[in-house]
Amino acid sequence: MAALDIPEVTHLYLKKFGDSRGFFCETFVRRNYPDIDFLQDNLSFSAAAGTVRGLHYQEPPFAQTKLVTVLNGAAFDVAVDIRRGSPTFGRWVGVELSVEKLNQSFIPRGFAHGFCTLVPGTMMHYKVDSYYSSQHDRGILWDDPALAIPWPVTPRKAILSDKDRRQPCLAEIDSPFSYGP
Repeated sequence: MAALDIPEVTHLYLKKFGDSRGFFCETFVRRNYPDIDFLQDNLSFSAAAGTVRGLHYQEPPFAQTKLVTVLNGAAFDVAVDIRRGSPTFGRWVGVELSVEKLNQSFIPRGFAHGFCTLVPGTMMHYKVDSYYSSQHDRGILWDDPALAIPWPVTPRKAILSDKDRRQPCLAEIDSPFSYGP
């Protein structure tokens, strides 16, 4: 496990056991997350490279912690701190997740999450600790200039949902998350 520039978001490399047939790895071990009760697993498939999904979060009481893994392909995975009062509020961290790297991102509640696919046919898997609720689903504009995220795709070439094109900038949201215990 490696801490990123925001210590609450971590980057994990999975231990691989391989031989001439391929490999085996454990993607989730309950004892590594004793305080988190993951309740739902999600899959996201993106046919084209340059597909951007996010930046998404859910408001309490349906806020979500996420454990994100790429099952096929590769993606630039981003978490943005949206906790009011946090010393890293408005800062982001990003890592490349891929099958080859066999890595994961752990993103706690209080962060907006998004990713951009780097190759066609990318499939993302994420465990979450709260159920999806459309009434609590929120987002931040993926290319908000104030965030200055160096996405691997230009705004003209990004493949986005209508919902993600219309998200507000970070300065326009009233974050329901606070920093601290």
